Amino acid sequence: MSTGPQPPRSFTTVESPVGRLTLTARGGVLDGLAMDGQRHAPPADPTLVRDEAPFAELIEQLERYFAGERVEFDIPLSLEGTPFQRRAWAALREIPYGETISYGEQAARLGSPGASRAVGLANGRNPIAIVVPCHRVIGADGRLTGYGGGLERKAWLLRHEAGTLELAGAGAGAGAGAALASA
Repeated sequence: MSTGPQPPRSFTTVESPVGRLTLTARGGVLDGLAMDGQRHAPPADPTLVRDEAPFAELIEQLERYFAGERVEFDIPLSLEGTPFQRRAWAALREIPYGETISYGEQAARLGSPGASRAVGLANGRNPIAIVVPCHRVIGADGRLTGYGGGLERKAWLLRHEAGTLELAGAGAGAGAGAALASA
């Protein structure tokens, strides 16, 4: 396996109904989607090169998601983490749009029914918010808990996916049909 020079990482920012999103990729493969003010956001990287081109397909898919016209994302991802984190993040992608599960249920799906706290910690380190939908995991009692982007955004995303956003109000930003704008 050759470990030659890595292509530079690129980034862009886009405005969304849940605030500014920072997208990062290496070699055209998405490796980060962070919200402004997100807990566990990646550290500043002075080697990042601003370039919107690698993100054109993702931006289009995000626009359609926020317009209520898309329920899953189909783009290459690079998820770097521990083996357990990568398994937890893969399980997140199996939760259908508009549905939620508990941390305990996610742990059970991973074959570790007693690992709900470890699942919560892994989800909290999810580097690709929204696309890897950690917002779909809730407390065992149905309450919203632990979301790196903030509980207001988690509630907004869940209302959006449930189709109840207009009744509940926009909460974290503009209406669900708001288009993304490059910043």
